[in-house]
Amino acid sequence: MTAAVPAPALRRPDGAPVRVLVVDDEQMLTDLLSMALRMEGWEVRTAGSGLEALHGVRDFDPDAMVLDIMMPDLDGMAVLQRLRQTGNDVPVLFLTAKDAVADRVAGLTAGGDDYVTKPFSLEEVVARLRGLMRRAGTALTGDVDPTLRVGDLSLNEDSHEVERAGDEIELTATEFELLRFLMRNQRRVVSKAQILDRVWNYDFGGRSSVVELYISYLRKKIDHGRTPLIHTVRGVGYMIKAPQ
Repeated sequence: MTAAVPAPALRRPDGAPVRVLVVDDEQMLTDLLSMALRMEGWEVRTAGSGLEALHGVRDFDPDAMVLDIMMPDLDGMAVLQRLRQTGNDVPVLFLTAKDAVADRVAGLTAGGDDYVTKPFSLEEVVARLRGLMRRAGTALTGDVDPTLRVGDLSLNEDSHEVERAGDEIELTATEFELLRFLMRNQRRVVSKAQILDRVWNYDFGGRSSVVELYISYLRKKIDHGRTPLIHTVRGVGYMIKAPQ
């Protein structure tokens, strides 16, 4: 069985590991995010309030921030405003439990670079941070190609474009994350539990039937009328692989 191919390591221009500051007043969430980011080989520091975040930026000099909007002292918008007023343009990924369009627009208008809404998948946070740091030029990689490939299927992790045999395929955000997870683990069987953990969110309480449903959606868009790439391994899980 072939092991998963890790994404290219990001480094600072001087070769040092990239630094990410995670700001949230939920300790469990900062612990989970820190664990996921450290698995990427990144240096991570956490803060539990807006004021701690400002001190952390000054002392840690992060290459990117994960910043919760709702906090007990200074909220994320106020933190970002203070940073931008001092000329600090560190890329910021907002975390928010709010899903209203007005809240998302407000965050981006205030100078935020991207956002994810709670609950979210750890995989998505890592991928979005990678994209932010690449585009900002604060981090470099030895392999600048952000495209995953399985046979004639390609997925660009930066632009979120998916094509098969040159035909563009439109996917929802969840379908994209599911396909990305399968492609990062090509020729490796992944279980429904693994998919739920990595594609949905850290406290997802749903049934495994949601995985079957989204696999069926993907198959209709990826495999319909073509040689199948997505395979079911009965009693184990799913695998994506190129035709032999």
